[in-house]
Amino acid sequence: MEGNCNCYLVIRIKGSVKARKEHLDTLKMLNLKKANWATIVPKTPSYEGMLKKVEHMITWGEPNLKTIKTFLRRVEIMGDGRLDEEYVKKLGYESLEELAKKLYSSEITMNKLKEKGLRPYVRLHPPRGGFKGTIKKHVAAGGEYGYRGEKINELFVRMAAV
Repeated sequence: MEGNCNCYLVIRIKGSVKARKEHLDTLKMLNLKKANWATIVPKTPSYEGMLKKVEHMITWGEPNLKTIKTFLRRVEIMGDGRLDEEYVKKLGYESLEELAKKLYSSEITMNKLKEKGLRPYVRLHPPRGGFKGTIKKHVAAGGEYGYRGEKINELFVRMAAV
């Protein structure tokens, strides 16, 4: 199952100061209105284009199933509390594990879950121990923004305070 990840975990690392309106609009479409928010998007050309457009404000990569399960446990239900096994059954899934697998393979998206009463994002803390590099440089240049592949899991764990 690990080989066919069909989604990206996207984390916004920069705020809105001095940001262009078109970049803020793109971040709003990605459900990332504030810094340190994360979401899961499918791997499609349209989403990849949006990620490239605001690359200097976000970081993204392929999550593993464990990270997606942790992400789902932090998702908030609009109105009351966090997602749990009981609410997952109300959504029509057998377990959190099944919902995680469907997100992992992009059979369902966070926007579809938004229609069912879940917030399409997760609020995170700044990473424990701070960012390893500067948020003003690309990952390839020793910074923090941009595509980071599997290493997104390490950053998410540090930010989720698990």
